[in-house]
Amino acid sequence: MPHRPVTPRTVIPRPVARRTAALTGALLATVVLLAGCSTPDVSTGNDDLETYGLDGMSAKEMIDSLEATPLDARATDLIASVQPTDLVLKAGSGETTLPLPDDEFYLSVAPYVDETHPCSMHSLTTCTGELGGEEIAVTVVDDASGETLLDETRELADNGFAGLWLPRDIEATLTITHDGKTATAPVTTDENAETCLTTMQLSA
Repeated sequence: MPHRPVTPRTVIPRPVARRTAALTGALLATVVLLAGCSTPDVSTGNDDLETYGLDGMSAKEMIDSLEATPLDARATDLIASVQPTDLVLKAGSGETTLPLPDDEFYLSVAPYVDETHPCSMHSLTTCTGELGGEEIAVTVVDDASGETLLDETRELADNGFAGLWLPRDIEATLTITHDGKTATAPVTTDENAETCLTTMQLSA
């Protein structure tokens, strides 16, 4: 999609927002470093979200859309980082922060067999895993209640990640099965939790 310069603007979050709309460049640089994924060469200037097909979307809708975007269709001048309570977007010199749902936490998981990368805060536009397009079985069980929160078959996105929307402020056990191999990991969903999980090595 061709990019067209427009007047910079800030997306207004919902009326009761937990964060202000701007973060410093230093903070965003830290976010990208923590993500453990490569950083695109961002051009100068601030493009409107409409350029990336995101205009009018909620933070949750943006996350789902960007996660599902094929690798060869991803913008090279947009950084989208998922934090525990916010989605941080940067295009050129402009930055926008949008709050995530009060009752939902986004965890993006990239199971692997042979190769992985360090990651703590998920980058929707730069992180890639090993098993893009593969089918996995996913279960999430609440440790406190024993309730099964998720039990379904998923196809990993082209970037090798599966995005899981989970209840906030829980401790749970995540199990992923693929091709006769399984991996299990503890997960938390509080405001200090990581949004990127790349340490689940599948084994027989």
